[in-house]
Order: sequence, then C-alpha cells, then structure tokens
Amino acid sequence: MEENVIDTVTVGASMAATDLSIFGLFMEADLVVKTVIVVLILASFWSWAIIFDKVMRMRRLNAQTTEFEDSFWSGGSLDDLYDRVGNHPLHPMAALFAAAMREWRRSTAQGIRGSEGLRESLQQRIERVMQVSLGREMDFLERHMVFLASVGSTAPFIGLFGTVWGIMNSFEAIGLSKNTSLAIVAPGIAEALFATALGLVAAIPAVVAYNKISNDLGRYANRLESFAGEFSAVLSRQLEESH
Repeated sequence: MEENVIDTVTVGASMAATDLSIFGLFMEADLVVKTVIVVLILASFWSWAIIFDKVMRMRRLNAQTTEFEDSFWSGGSLDDLYDRVGNHPLHPMAALFAAAMREWRRSTAQGIRGSEGLRESLQQRIERVMQVSLGREMDFLERHMVFLASVGSTAPFIGLFGTVWGIMNSFEAIGLSKNTSLAIVAPGIAEALFATALGLVAAIPAVVAYNKISNDLGRYANRLESFAGEFSAVLSRQLEESH
C-alpha cells in the first residue's frame, strides 16, 4: 500500500514536471513532429490569408460589376463608356467590354460594315476576344484556389503522420524506460493529439472556404458569360442596323 502511494506521488511529480501547454508540447516534441506542426501552422496562416483576400475581392468585384452594369444598361453611348473604362478596366466585366470594344473599333474603322461575310467574321472575332478575356480574368481570380484544395485534402493526413510518429515515440519511451506509467506515455500522446488537432484546424476552414469561394467564382463566371452574350447581341444589332 505504501509503495502504491509512493508510485502515485512520483508519477504526479513527474507529470507536474512535464509542461503540457501548447508551447511546452512543441518544445518537447521530436524534430519530425515539430516539422509537422510548423508546416500545418504555416499552411493554416496562408490559407486564412487567401480566404480573406478572396472574400474581400469577390465582395468588391460584385459591387463594381453591379455599378458597371447599371452604366452599361443606362442607355448611354457605348463609346463614351469605353473612353471612361477602356484604358484601365478595374474588374473582369470592364475588361471584357474593353476587349470587345477595342476589336469593334479596330475592325469598323476599316469600313467592313457593309459586307455580310465580313460582319459575321467581325462578330466571331468579338465573341472570341471576349471568351479569351473571360478565361484570362477567371484564371487570375482562381489563383491560389489549388492551395486551399490541397490544404483541405492533405492537412489531416499530415497531422495523422505527426500522430503516428508521436505514438511511436511513446512506445519507444516505454521500451527504453520499461515503465508504462502515464508520466512516460503522456507527453508523446499529447504531441500526437496536438498534431492531429492542428491538421483539422488547417483543413476544415480550407475546405469550407474552398467550397464557398468556388461557388462564388462559378456564379461570377456565369455573370460574365451572360454579359458577353448580351453584349455580343447588342453589337450584332448595331452591325445589322448599319448595313
């Protein structure tokens, strides 16, 4: 009975000597577990930076696009609108408009409105220019989305690797000390659980944000495609009227 009391006191003292705080777990961790923790922390910070940038940018783009659509459909001159935004388009819809108007001005300045075949060729070139511009703008908006997807899919497994390594260290400590007390096992298990938790902390926001931002980007791409089709129809009518 007295030996059990002594063992309990010894274990308690050993546990107290072991720092189980987050910083303490990191400092006491194996080099491999430390590397896993650092990688997951950096991935989490970079993911949040991307998320914040994308959310704020989409909010700003939607506001700018709505303002541009109001100007476009206000009945004013397209040439005046192009003169205002053509040289420095601030958002993808303005870039589509500027690209189409640039091709329109370049082609119509050569006096091709009267020929049916040339009018159709101009219409096709304008549509192609807008599609190229749309693809380029969406590629720019989708930058770093692959990183979010990668963090969301791999971070739990990276954390799991840290977990397995920490448990292996715990078993190794048991084998070397020939002691199965909690004081020997606890630090390695705590490191393992900490790595798992960091993996989830990095992955969950990345997955949720990736789904949300991808959905927003998809809606915005549809909005640009609709505008491209409507603007192409407007230019087609002007070509027919000028015939």
